[in-house]
Amino acid sequence: MTQTIFAIGGLSSEVGKTTLMCDLLGAFPGWEAIKVTRGHYRSCGKSAHACCVSHLLSDAPVICSGREHTYAVGKDTGHYWDAGAVNVHWLIVTDRQVEQGIKLALERVRAPGVFIEGNSFLQFIDVDYTIMVARGAGHAPVKASARRALAKTDALYMFDQTHQGSGAGDEFSVLRGKLNAGGLREDVPLYTGARLSPLIAHLRTLHDAHLGLRIK
Repeated sequence: MTQTIFAIGGLSSEVGKTTLMCDLLGAFPGWEAIKVTRGHYRSCGKSAHACCVSHLLSDAPVICSGREHTYAVGKDTGHYWDAGAVNVHWLIVTDRQVEQGIKLALERVRAPGVFIEGNSFLQFIDVDYTIMVARGAGHAPVKASARRALAKTDALYMFDQTHQGSGAGDEFSVLRGKLNAGGLREDVPLYTGARLSPLIAHLRTLHDAHLGLRIK
């Protein structure tokens, strides 16, 4: 079975990727979700309550699936379940395991579609649509994994409650100027919280088209 695959990446950390993932999962009942977490065999330097996963790494990709293994209150994977995902897969990998891990995780998906949160896997698989989430032009530097994914980015989403009108357009113009040199296409559209409905409608059209191709 070939699923429709939509990717949700982020230009930097803490930009609202999980919030957008949950909004989209709520709009696509019956879909699954994959969370990709890259780690390394040492402390990540973040607080003990943050995202360091060094103790979970193995010689092979680690994939946790199902509510029993992935639901935790306040965690991204728990939010996916609360938003309506029918299954959640948490992929924990080193940099060298990303390609193998994402392909193994996708093999577990049984739903007609899946949302994947992360950037690093985009260099190893083709997806049907990639949304890159940003806070605005004046925030944190673009992550290396996001820079590598710019050429595959189909839309930008600015999840900023203070810039949902013309302000978002102004921020986007500044941000686009910074990203074009990195490979972002000139025709990449901007979506915001105020324009979530058009984004959902576009994704549904893409899924319907993908479904039609599979039926043929």
